[in-house]
Amino acid sequence: MLFVHSAPRALSPHIEWAAGRALGRPVSFDWIEQPVLANAQRTEFVWEGEPGAAARMASALRGWEHLRFEVTEDAGPGTDGGRWMHTPDLGIFYAQTDVAGNTVIPEDRVRYAMEVAGSNALELHRELRLALGQAWDDELEAFRHAGDGQRVVWLHRAG
Repeated sequence: MLFVHSAPRALSPHIEWAAGRALGRPVSFDWIEQPVLANAQRTEFVWEGEPGAAARMASALRGWEHLRFEVTEDAGPGTDGGRWMHTPDLGIFYAQTDVAGNTVIPEDRVRYAMEVAGSNALELHRELRLALGQAWDDELEAFRHAGDGQRVVWLHRAG
């Protein structure tokens, strides 16, 4: 699934081209106004493809100025799922996901958070929020609302 939460109008054909290139076929999106940001559009796009297509799509879109997006890839037999989030201010974030869509924090990352935090519970909390991509979730939350006022259904939000 691709959620483009905000993009300038001039960027929309380039986003479609990049997504199509990542999927190996042309795509066309239905764009609507993004009411949170003047002169911005949003879209949602569902596709099926081989494992790794979401990573290629996120790589093709990352770093574009004024672009906010999320890409998800479901886990499948023998493959992990993934979630990529991008904002102009924060850049890109990646997290592995399980078959239910939950963010998976690898053991080494949890151990690192514990080591850095020591006995400081607030620092452990900060490190775990970072590992979960909370800053990206916080920044994207306002953009996750569709133009008709309905909330975009998303993965479980931690915190």
